[in-house]
Amino acid sequence: MSLRIAYSPCPNDTFVFHAWAHGLVPGAPALDVTFADIDVTNAMAERGEFDILKVSYAVLPYILDEYALLPCGGALGRGCGPLVLTREPGADLAGKTVAVPSERSTAYLLFRLWAADTLRDGAPNIVVLPFHEIMPAVRDGKVDAGLVIHEARFTYQEYGLHRLADMGEHWERTTGLPIPLGAIVAKRSLGADTLNSLAEAARSSVRMAWDDPAASRDYVLAHAQEMDPKVADQHIGLYVNEFTADLGENGYAAVRGLLTRAAAEGLVPPLGRDALRFP
Repeated sequence: MSLRIAYSPCPNDTFVFHAWAHGLVPGAPALDVTFADIDVTNAMAERGEFDILKVSYAVLPYILDEYALLPCGGALGRGCGPLVLTREPGADLAGKTVAVPSERSTAYLLFRLWAADTLRDGAPNIVVLPFHEIMPAVRDGKVDAGLVIHEARFTYQEYGLHRLADMGEHWERTTGLPIPLGAIVAKRSLGADTLNSLAEAARSSVRMAWDDPAASRDYVLAHAQEMDPKVADQHIGLYVNEFTADLGENGYAAVRGLLTRAAAEGLVPPLGRDALRFP
């Protein structure tokens, strides 16, 4: 029987999961794949839907009773944080409207931590938009600023926009840790043996993608929403790295650091002592 998995159509996810989703990883459980934006998969996880999901690290405190964090397959890194974009350089956000991709997203959590340290003259007003609508909304004056993720790091200049702040730079400067963005979780009810096999399948799929990048090319571009192939390559190069193969000590420290700081600010519930245990 296939396990139901949901992840985004973004190049890093399709690159990572190509081999596994196509039955190319020996011994790996079969997958029934659904593509969904991160805001949708976060909500799926909170409702307990699907066996395996790509979610924001920010949603973990709400789901870890039911789901386990896999130690691989996700997105952490350096120099890859969300950006705040505006039409004019150096804009003041006090009392202004900022579009964000999800109020449960890691991007928004990093934004809240940055705002708490940086904005002294009043909090901005927040609206939620699908991430691909944010830059056009800023360009067209529908919102004053936008919090963007993914390939927007490479394309915002095409919209005539300016980078006001980099949430990742703020995070790395204040913590020294890599930036936690997206996590892979699986239902604890699958049992320890299955969870371990899922982690090994994810690692193998990542390694196979690195060993033969051309194999996933058509799959990546077919789901990349008309993205320029060069931008897709940049996207993969930035978000698929050593932490995708294994969170490791620094990766787990980054996740704990983010969620501990956010809990101290009252932004998420506190994590239990063993919440990040695997399996």
